[in-house]
Amino acid sequence: MEKEKESLRLGFSDVFILIIGCIMMAISLNLFFNPYGIASGGITGLAVVLNMLFGIPLWIVNLVLNVPLFIAAYKILSKRDCIKTVLGIILLTVALKVTESMSSIFITEDIYLIIILGSILMGIGQGLILRISGSTGGTDLMALLINKVFPTLSIPILLGIIDCAVIVMSGFATGQIEIALYSSVSLYIIIKVSDLMIEGFNYSKSFMIISDHSKEITDKIMEELDRGATFLKGEGAYTGADKNVILVVVEKKEVVALKRLVREVDPKAFIIITDIHEALGNGFKPVTAE
Repeated sequence: MEKEKESLRLGFSDVFILIIGCIMMAISLNLFFNPYGIASGGITGLAVVLNMLFGIPLWIVNLVLNVPLFIAAYKILSKRDCIKTVLGIILLTVALKVTESMSSIFITEDIYLIIILGSILMGIGQGLILRISGSTGGTDLMALLINKVFPTLSIPILLGIIDCAVIVMSGFATGQIEIALYSSVSLYIIIKVSDLMIEGFNYSKSFMIISDHSKEITDKIMEELDRGATFLKGEGAYTGADKNVILVVVEKKEVVALKRLVREVDPKAFIIITDIHEALGNGFKPVTAE
């Protein structure tokens, strides 16, 4: 019972990150998006549309729409998700209220700068929240509920449909098709920045090397690059001969050196190179819980 209680508690770092993420989202909405009618999907985008049409403050829309969604989705969520979602909804609502006056601050007339700055800020905020498996409710809850009724529609597809609907609404609300297009560009930037925050900036490269000189290659990798390597057992489809497939992960700065090393040992080696967003463990970042 004690362990269950501990698992439901949120650490100080999680709460701090949730606060920072919500503040960033609120500033992005009130300082950049709302004054120009940019509605880049989600409940916050819908709040911008309703604010344009009826003058309803963003924080009220966020609270009024999220409360019934959370009540409806309560049984679907785990206890820990419920706590994080309630806290996220409250914090974002408060942040939207506190930063409400920012809507009157003039930044620039350049709509492209507005979209870029607002989207980057929103993407960082959302990414920080998702990085700790947090939530501010909104379309995530809506997609979960619709998925229960229509299980053939996946949650990512439902989120895409909802976001597209909000973007189209922004065009109708402003009477300008350009605003809908700007909103779609903003959504794209937000998703990319958010993904970057979740996956990390520490890009590495994974090499899979097939060669008849696998032992010589791995010896050089360990000696010259000070990297470990793993043999994966393979078999040639045509010859039926056993093959050693070398698996090695290196940092970007080591890619050229590894290619040169392989070429020197076996110019006929077959190499597959793939991007890795984050590598943890020996020789890279330590494995730690987020």
